[in-house]
Amino acid sequence: MSSRGVAEALSGAGHIVHYHVIDRLSAAQLADLPGEVVFPVLHGGWGEGGPLQDLLEADGRPFVGCGSAAARLAMDKIASKLAAAGLGIPTAPAAVLNANDPALPIAAPAVLKPVHDGSSVGLHVCRTADELRAAHQTVLADQRVNPSRVYMIERAILGGRELTVGILGGEALPPIEIRPAAGVYDYQAKYFRDDTQYVVAPQLPGDTAETIQRRAIDLFRAIGGRHLSRVDFILAPEGTAYLLEVNTMPGFTSHSLVPKAARYIGLDFAALCERLVRMALDDAP
Repeated sequence: MSSRGVAEALSGAGHIVHYHVIDRLSAAQLADLPGEVVFPVLHGGWGEGGPLQDLLEADGRPFVGCGSAAARLAMDKIASKLAAAGLGIPTAPAAVLNANDPALPIAAPAVLKPVHDGSSVGLHVCRTADELRAAHQTVLADQRVNPSRVYMIERAILGGRELTVGILGGEALPPIEIRPAAGVYDYQAKYFRDDTQYVVAPQLPGDTAETIQRRAIDLFRAIGGRHLSRVDFILAPEGTAYLLEVNTMPGFTSHSLVPKAARYIGLDFAALCERLVRMALDDAP
């Protein structure tokens, strides 16, 4: 859905667009695809987390988005948290799950989620010990089917306000508050449900807005990001904004957050896509 939106926007703006829906491809297959600039609108570990970026860097054509090193750091939620901690950005206690250990290192309330996936795939928000035990069994069953999938556990911050900061060309866009009707901003809420509320530039206490914008830029630079990203936070009831994760290829659907924030500052969807293509061209050797 995201890639189709980008393709239609650029085509409508007068560009020649070669639209391809791909699975994993080889270097030779990538070289056979036409175009002067690649706009890789893929989510998940392969398309967003480094392997595709390796191919694009070897291909040599300008491409939109972060390079392979930054993509890997952002896709790895533990690495992102370590980078944030090194910058003094608050982040909730977390640990990698050991599939061979029947116990958990963090008690409820807690969140279980894959280390190297996005879009809230495999997300379990557990408010009680019973919910956590059930989610742990679900995770262990998933790991038996998908042994390469690594999960983490993180202390849940209940009652907080979910905030996100888009980054465009090294500048922070206005924060957005996400208010999912179901209480959890999961896969359905991100891509399909129409009852999630998005408040651009919400009223936040004190200097919270400026703080999370600054911290988003600091983290983006620390991991070596370029062009665009989205950095997610949760504002705890006591007033601390904790880092959740970094997304190097945010969604580009009607529900997506970076386009909403860009629209707020007068940059419509087509202009946003064009600006990103121009950034890729400007960064070309």
